[in-house]
Amino acid sequence: MAASTLEQLRARVSGQVITPGDADYDQARTVHNAMYDRRPRAVVRCTSTADVQAVVDFARENGLDLAVRGGGHSVPGFGTVDDGIVADLSGMRAVTVDPHARTAHAGGGATWGDYNAATGEHGLASTGGIISTTGVGGLTLGGGIGYLARGLGLSCDNLLSAEVVTADGRAVVASEKEHEDLFWALRGGGGNFGAVTSFEFALSPVGEIYGGPMFFELDATRDLLAFFREFIADAPEQYGGFPAFQIAPPLPFIPADRHGEPFIAMVNCWTGSTADGERIIDRIRAVAPPVAEMVGPMPYAALNSAFDGLVPPGLQHYWKASFVRELTDEAINAHAEHGPKVPVVNSTVHIYPINGACHRVAPDATAFAYRDANFAVVIAGMWPDPADNDANTAWVRDYYAATAPMSEEGGYINFMAGDDQDRIRANYRDNYEALVEVKRAYDPDNLFHLNQNIRP
Repeated sequence: MAASTLEQLRARVSGQVITPGDADYDQARTVHNAMYDRRPRAVVRCTSTADVQAVVDFARENGLDLAVRGGGHSVPGFGTVDDGIVADLSGMRAVTVDPHARTAHAGGGATWGDYNAATGEHGLASTGGIISTTGVGGLTLGGGIGYLARGLGLSCDNLLSAEVVTADGRAVVASEKEHEDLFWALRGGGGNFGAVTSFEFALSPVGEIYGGPMFFELDATRDLLAFFREFIADAPEQYGGFPAFQIAPPLPFIPADRHGEPFIAMVNCWTGSTADGERIIDRIRAVAPPVAEMVGPMPYAALNSAFDGLVPPGLQHYWKASFVRELTDEAINAHAEHGPKVPVVNSTVHIYPINGACHRVAPDATAFAYRDANFAVVIAGMWPDPADNDANTAWVRDYYAATAPMSEEGGYINFMAGDDQDRIRANYRDNYEALVEVKRAYDPDNLFHLNQNIRP
């Protein structure tokens, strides 16, 4: 790339264009997953839709690979690229709320922490994730599973419109009223169709929740998972908690002599009254006595950020995921065998319930096809030392192999690893061919291919 070409790009954008040799280049090229140490030709810190359009045009005209980065949490490191260009949206994080219309607009680089802070001031929320530093964009485009999904639906079910920069450099608005095919595909189809610069969401009343984590002895695993299977089938939709395998972090509510030990945990979230929440949590306590717990009333945003400290930037990440219709006894046995082997405090396994409101959307109403799945399981390998990559990746793969026979063929794309491209068709089931048609319409040359890619 000639220097003059870069200078032309600098002249077109208001944001900073960072190239090798610049003092902040190493920081600018870094993403959350330290397994991916890539060196782009340039990182553009976009501050406007016009900046994003300029970057998209530049990548297309110069035949460069294009990475679009929102929160930077992509497990396969899709937010950076060797020898290409990165459109970094982290300068577009504004969130505006209309409490009367119960809507919110979020910039393409906003995180759920940004979003919850703005909406929480009005006692409102939309379904977000579990870690507040996650980008609103990436989570929503992949579907959006979180604490509120059973009651409010997936993040993408709360999406009202999106401003998208398409591969030809146009900025279009997609909604139920315009570019309806694109709007359909954005809701679960990932970053395949363009760079989303703004999201408009519906909001619902969510103020203080009742919840928090509970840690149980591992010998209670089968009883707790069997209880959860029956309980969640018809539990009130205000309950959005999930079971997890977790090494106890050094927190004051956990006995000091148990720090560093693995446990089966329940992470609770109840959006109804505190009194009803206490009754719900008592049903869990009746299954087995907790070793430790920190359960009580708190703002929703506090729970949504409670585990941020376990997922700092710079860890090694390797994940696997599956959708599950039924948590069978065989599946429970597989979890009981592999879950306790969780290698470090950062790694975890979550079994998210996705029934309730998620099931009230038809499988072909959005790109997110698994509306009959009851659970989304993620085996999230995260650890600090690259020397442990082989051993910890093997734990994830072995665990996944043990549970796959009791799972659906497809999984949640936001939890997929870089070696899961062969599962793309299965992830979208009968929606896949329609997604290919939308891809052909909006990105026929596959400019937006750094994702769980739907090839045109």
